[in-house]
Amino acid sequence: MSAFPPPALAPEALPQLIDALVEQGWYLGTGVLDGDLCAELHSELQTLADHDALEAAGIGRGNELQLRRDIRGDAIHWLDRESLAQRRYLNAMGEVQQALNQALFLGLFEYEAHFAHYPAGAFYRKHLDSFRGRANRVVSTVGYLNPDWPADGGGEMVIYAPDDPAREMARVRPDAGTFACFLADSVPHEVLPTRLPRASIAGWFRRNASLGGRVDPAN
Repeated sequence: MSAFPPPALAPEALPQLIDALVEQGWYLGTGVLDGDLCAELHSELQTLADHDALEAAGIGRGNELQLRRDIRGDAIHWLDRESLAQRRYLNAMGEVQQALNQALFLGLFEYEAHFAHYPAGAFYRKHLDSFRGRANRVVSTVGYLNPDWPADGGGEMVIYAPDDPAREMARVRPDAGTFACFLADSVPHEVLPTRLPRASIAGWFRRNASLGGRVDPAN
């Protein structure tokens, strides 16, 4: 029995991801994330939720941050490498960052991510992930952690066409191991109301947008 865990991310996913981003601006793969890693991360998120250690997610940034439960209903916890499972996931995203920079010359500077817990009934209305005037979030990722998600569980992420925000391109069921990736400033998406508690990791590859003496991303 090997002393080393299997890869956190299926190796064949990387070239497929890069090709899809170039061709259509988004990528979707099933069975991409290691199953045992998903189970460990799901357990960690569930423990945080059980101990009220999550914070309500807002919209906007900095002084413009607002809590709007009519727009977004999840609760979050930022990944900080505090567990082996988190380190494995973040290291895998580091491999994705390196591959994107080598293939597409995106100049990605860092990666940030948080657990996202949607209680039953929660949703996130259609939006883009980049901030107006501060588009340093370049590529978004979503990794799903939910084991045995039923067909009627709801909570799908809907991806819309970059050139037509009313046209649905994909509907992503939040099954453990599924991984989605898309351009943050051009691909509209939403999370449909979930009927069961829904667990995922949302993340963003960022470009250094420091200008005029303002450091972004801040330390």
